[in-house]
Amino acid sequence: MKNNDLVGEFLGTYILVFAGCLAVVVDTMHSNLGSVGISLVFGFVIVALIYAFGHISGAHFNPAVTISFALMGEFDKKKVLLYVASQVAGAILASLTIWLLVVESNKEMRELSYLGATLPSGSVIQSFVLEFILTFILMLVIYTSAVHGRAIKSFAGLAIGFTVGLEAMIGGAISGASMNPARSIGPAIVSLNLEHLWIYIVAPIFGALFAGVIFVKFMKCKDGRC
Repeated sequence: MKNNDLVGEFLGTYILVFAGCLAVVVDTMHSNLGSVGISLVFGFVIVALIYAFGHISGAHFNPAVTISFALMGEFDKKKVLLYVASQVAGAILASLTIWLLVVESNKEMRELSYLGATLPSGSVIQSFVLEFILTFILMLVIYTSAVHGRAIKSFAGLAIGFTVGLEAMIGGAISGASMNPARSIGPAIVSLNLEHLWIYIVAPIFGALFAGVIFVKFMKCKDGRC
C-alpha cells in the first residue's frame, strides 16, 4: 500500500471534521450560521475533498464507506484497518485542534456543543433508525454515482456533497446526521461524551452495508452488462 493513500484519508478526514465541527461550535458561540449554514459547510467541504483526494486515496473519509466497499468487493480488505485507523486519527486530531482553539473561552463542553459531537435529540431508537436510513441513502448515491459502470464519475463529488448537505438539513436537528463513525468518534472522545457514540458507529455501518447489498444485487453491472 502506498503511504499517500493513508495520508490522504488522514488529511481528508481531518479537514472534514475540522471544518464541519468547527462550524457547529462557532454557531453555538456566535449564532452566525444556523442549521442550514452548518449543513452547507459539511456538504461543500465534502465536494472539495472528493475532488482533492479522490485520485489519491479514493476519498472515503468514513469507516462505514470503507467497510461497505470492502465487503462488496470494491476495496482491498487488507487495507480496511489502516484506512479506518487513519480516518479515526484524523477526526480525533481535528477535534483536539478545535478544542485548543476554543479552550480560552473558558466555556464548558456543553456550551461548546461538545465540540460538534452528534447526539440524539429524542429517543435512541429514533436516532438509530434515522442514521441507518441517512447512511443508506448516502452510500447508495456513492455507489451509483462513483462506482456504477455507466455513471458520469466526474459529477460524483457534487452528487455526494449535495447529498451530505441535504441530509444534514433533514436530520441534523434529530440525530446530528453523522452518517460517519469517524466524524462522531473524534468529538466524542475529545469532549469525553461517549454515552451515545455506539449509535453513530453501528447504525452508519449497517446502513452502508445494506446499500452495498442493494447495489450489488440490483444495480451493479454484471458480465459486462449494465
